[in-house]
Amino acid sequence: MTMVNAFDAGKGVTLDPEDAALIERRARAMGPAYRLFYEEPLHIVRGEGVWLWDSAGRRFLDGYNNVASLGHCHPKVIEAIARQAGILNTHTRYLHGDVVAYAERLLATMPDGLGHVMFTCTGSEANDLALRIARSHTGRDGVIVTRNAYHGVTEAVAELSPSLGPHVPRGARVRVIDAPDPVNVPPEEQGAKMARDLAQAISGMRADGIEPAAFLCDTLFSSDGLYPDPAGFLSQAVEVIRAEGGLFIADEVQAGFARSGEAWWGVARHGVAPDMITMGKPMGNGFPVAGVALRPEVVAEFGAKARYFNTFGGNPVAVAAGMAVMDVIEGEGLMDNSRRIGGMLKEAIGRICEGRDDTVAVRGAGLYLALDCVAGGAPDAEMAAFVVNHMRRNGVLISATGPKGHCLKIRPPLVMGEDEAELLAGALDAALGAWRR
Repeated sequence: MTMVNAFDAGKGVTLDPEDAALIERRARAMGPAYRLFYEEPLHIVRGEGVWLWDSAGRRFLDGYNNVASLGHCHPKVIEAIARQAGILNTHTRYLHGDVVAYAERLLATMPDGLGHVMFTCTGSEANDLALRIARSHTGRDGVIVTRNAYHGVTEAVAELSPSLGPHVPRGARVRVIDAPDPVNVPPEEQGAKMARDLAQAISGMRADGIEPAAFLCDTLFSSDGLYPDPAGFLSQAVEVIRAEGGLFIADEVQAGFARSGEAWWGVARHGVAPDMITMGKPMGNGFPVAGVALRPEVVAEFGAKARYFNTFGGNPVAVAAGMAVMDVIEGEGLMDNSRRIGGMLKEAIGRICEGRDDTVAVRGAGLYLALDCVAGGAPDAEMAAFVVNHMRRNGVLISATGPKGHCLKIRPPLVMGEDEAELLAGALDAALGAWRR
């Protein structure tokens, strides 16, 4: 995943001299592990709503960024952060009413049974903490994830994030199963197949002397290529992990906060109540705040025996940002907007792809869409890269994902309107029209 849509200095792309110099300085100061998006990297200096501006003053439609899920620099979030930063910012070992009120408000949106929230700064930390608690509660170590999953970059979660690539080895306690496959598996069989695959993975794990602690999955299967349908198919796998004594952890870092257009949480589409939900990125519209919601019985022993403390997790400024995000989602009707504009965009993309033999399976939920690029039925990462970079050159930003890098990934801020959706669809149409093998 980390190399999909990445800038490669070795390809000899002609860059603006100032940007080329900045890229060299960046490499010297920040080292070799970082990546830049697009064949021609973007030098972004300002954002507002669904728009970004580069250093030359050119405007780009952001069809990709779910970190600023309410749009860049939303004035209500900025005002809340600035106001609280001018009053107090400290840690959760002091009493403060706002963090309690925020926890209560989050829990009111959650599936039944989730009764506590623990705050972190990033989604990686949230998944890390969820694993610690799952292993403590079950007394087991094994974790099952999907084959191209991404769950974060701490040591504990990098080992169960196969999308980071072969140079980040999978942990000995981790097993992988296939994500949904809408091309080769009928919709009505998706749930049963995933349940069988999970049971087989658990059997293999036990053959190696490892017991399953948890099944962890992104409820929209984002890095696997985005597979939201059919609604409800995940429930059979959840039944399997619980029957085998493990927990179900729903990674909602990308799927949560009304992204699907149907509910606050992606897992709601499947009619199951997880043992834990992990949250991140869009929670603060770009301000670092994340967390884990969980069943009280799951954390009871861990809480009694282990000290948990996160200096910045749940600090008053982060809470102010989180509260403002919830205010905006509710006050501006962004769940409905995600459903409505996402549906319109999905229909438009479907029309664009009619009669083409090099695109397959436009799919999505709300303002989260994906489209496969193929050649002779096989994944075509070259085509996906062409489309992404053609759109970037024409002022519209999307990206690519999936195990072969062939899935176009469209995930705009939830404030996208009809005009912007039409602009995005038009840019995609032009890019697909320009593609020639």
